[in-house]
Amino acid sequence: MADKPVYIMPEDAQRILGRDAQRNNILAAKIIAETIKTTLGPKGMDKMIVDSAGDIIVTNDGVTILDEMEIEHPAAKMIVEIAKTQEEEVGDGTTTAVMLAGKLLENAEKLLDQKIHPTTITRGYRMAAEQCQNILKELAIEINSEEELLKIAQTAMTGKGAEYVKEKFDDIVVNAIKLISENGKVNLDDIKIEKIKGNAVEDTELIQGIVLDKERVSEQMPKKIENARIALIDSALEIKSPEAQTQVSISSPEQFQSFLEQEENQLKQMVEKIKSVNANVVVCQKGIDEVAQFYLAKSGIYAVRRVAQSDLKLLTKATNGKIVSNLKELTEQDLGQAGIVEEIKQGEEAMTYIKNCQNPKAITILIRGGTEHVVDEIERALKDGLGDVASAIRSGKVVAGGGAVEIELSRRIKQFSKTISGREQFAVEEFANALEFIPITLAENAGLDPLNILTELKSHHDNGGKNAGLNLFSGKIDDTLMQGIIEPLKIKTQAIASASEVAIMILRIDDVIASGKSKSKNMPPTGMQGYE
Repeated sequence: MADKPVYIMPEDAQRILGRDAQRNNILAAKIIAETIKTTLGPKGMDKMIVDSAGDIIVTNDGVTILDEMEIEHPAAKMIVEIAKTQEEEVGDGTTTAVMLAGKLLENAEKLLDQKIHPTTITRGYRMAAEQCQNILKELAIEINSEEELLKIAQTAMTGKGAEYVKEKFDDIVVNAIKLISENGKVNLDDIKIEKIKGNAVEDTELIQGIVLDKERVSEQMPKKIENARIALIDSALEIKSPEAQTQVSISSPEQFQSFLEQEENQLKQMVEKIKSVNANVVVCQKGIDEVAQFYLAKSGIYAVRRVAQSDLKLLTKATNGKIVSNLKELTEQDLGQAGIVEEIKQGEEAMTYIKNCQNPKAITILIRGGTEHVVDEIERALKDGLGDVASAIRSGKVVAGGGAVEIELSRRIKQFSKTISGREQFAVEEFANALEFIPITLAENAGLDPLNILTELKSHHDNGGKNAGLNLFSGKIDDTLMQGIIEPLKIKTQAIASASEVAIMILRIDDVIASGKSKSKNMPPTGMQGYE
């Protein structure tokens, strides 16, 4: 018995220990950062992602790229989670967050090679991250005008598919946020984005109301209703089927005719009820019987059916109407109001426009473009702009863009490191060096010499130019705050917090155990294996 091996785990389970585990995880994070760094900034390049079905996505949006890459490496998945968190919290800055995490881990590897313990490194990183948050609050300035919001939207969309029409799109973004915001609170779910292939990107428009991907239920109905009074109904305009199995005995043709007439009368009464409250538009979540359609059309009422519940809720905010479940309870006070309800055909597709609403708290951005890939990328650009402006309104603060804030943070964190005794000082210094990765990459992606740019930026900041950053439109160092290259404070605070947290978590891992079932994918023993 003494010579018999003891199996604690299955024979095909795989385990990586100590330094090998750390190197493996750091390598995965570095590869992720290197993959998406070329997309950073206004001069960043796009990625084409082709899935197994042959579908193509062309984008430079960090979270979209990582989401579509079908990454399997466990540590790489943790990095992808940063991008998703950044997208949910702010809506932009995903590439920055992932790049910082990758660089923090790459720099930590240098310290590990110098025999500095991971716990010491993580302690130093935590100190530096906390100090960054304090410095960011100090560097941030209050938003004082709508013009600053327009600049934020422009900065967010620069480098995306919407860049060449950003002067028009910044108006759309800021007006959309202004319409739905209440007392400084913004819910981006109140902005519906509809996409139509056809026409030019410049024809993208903001609709003060909701656009439904539905056509009127009958050709006999009017195509356009002015001064619309809208009944929002989430029950069917149909005869209810019995809940249990039911048999009806009919012994004569007269009884059968009477039965049909009774059903018809019920449907007629439903339409009469709608007419009695002066509604001239019906938006129904469920079905509308053909007989009801006939009576609605005869009464000159515009109706759409099978509308999504989410759209119905948006309509309550846009038209100030109420959703009614029981038609008998419908009153004139429940009706929503809109200037125009109209069916408009775009090629083969017909859509219902409910627009010109008074003080709508839900609106639609209608995106147009020549191809599906174009409208998808425009949507991602607009979402970045909306997220940035919403974030700026919530916090009320912005910081200088173009790498200015990262260089200033790096400079001050290096000063802070000199106040620390012990080996944590080295970790704090490496944290500061990681922050320089952002302006270096911005310069690289614009075809500029990163070393010259970094040296010049440091010189400006050492001489008190705390807002000196890279203006990639002129290719020079400028006061980016004065030039209108600004970003919401929340983007930077969230990116630094997420990047430092995941870097610390990965550095604390010294043992990776994977079950045998997935070892070929999830447990790369060396190099890039398992990174797909």
